[in-house]
Amino acid sequence: MKQRKYEEFVARVQAAVLKSRGRTEPALRQAVASRQTARVPDALRTYADKVALHAYKVTDADIAGLLRAGYSEDEIFEVTAAAALGAALARLERGLAVLEESAR
Repeated sequence: MKQRKYEEFVARVQAAVLKSRGRTEPALRQAVASRQTARVPDALRTYADKVALHAYKVTDADIAGLLRAGYSEDEIFEVTAAAALGAALARLERGLAVLEESAR
């Protein structure tokens, strides 16, 4: 079993963002974070992909479009946090794998 310096912290953040009560269902946030696109409505999928892959390209127009589509600011925030967390965790896993490989 691998020892990870921040394992407990990561688990707490995951629970807070993906499993806690919110305006969106935990299942939706988990699908966004894991990029299970078939389980995410189209408008949110497009936005979540942008957050995960090209966060610097998110604009006020993206948010306004989601608001017009009927999503609340809280729902948008939760989806944003889930997409960003999912992207961060994927990058963390890749980085740790590289470090582990280079240590061999």
